[in-house]
Amino acid sequence: MIQDYLDQLIVVGDRLIIEPSESSDRTDSGLYLPPNVKEKEEIQSGYVLKVGPGHPIAFDEESEPWKSNDNPVKYIPVQAKEGDFAFFLKKYAYEVVFKGHTLMIVPQTSILLLQRDEGLFE
Repeated sequence: MIQDYLDQLIVVGDRLIIEPSESSDRTDSGLYLPPNVKEKEEIQSGYVLKVGPGHPIAFDEESEPWKSNDNPVKYIPVQAKEGDFAFFLKKYAYEVVFKGHTLMIVPQTSILLLQRDEGLFE
């Protein structure tokens, strides 16, 4: 299962790792769709598996962060959480295969909608 390997992945910045949901190759009436119809779909959906730390915040101009190493980097967190169902723009996502699983690396700016079920994973 892919959850066993997620600890090996470190998500950078405002990106998310999404496991895409299987899109149907049939219409509601039962007709099969040709492959080029699937490729033209602009919006894709899937479950958020892992979330990056967010957008880094710049240091104050008055402080001199290069003089000391004890200033931790601060981030504005992303809105998505692990377990959310996300709808995103396919053209801005990168498809990768990791341990035999197809995953999408998606920036937060291409997320259109999040569906969150608070009690789903408890």
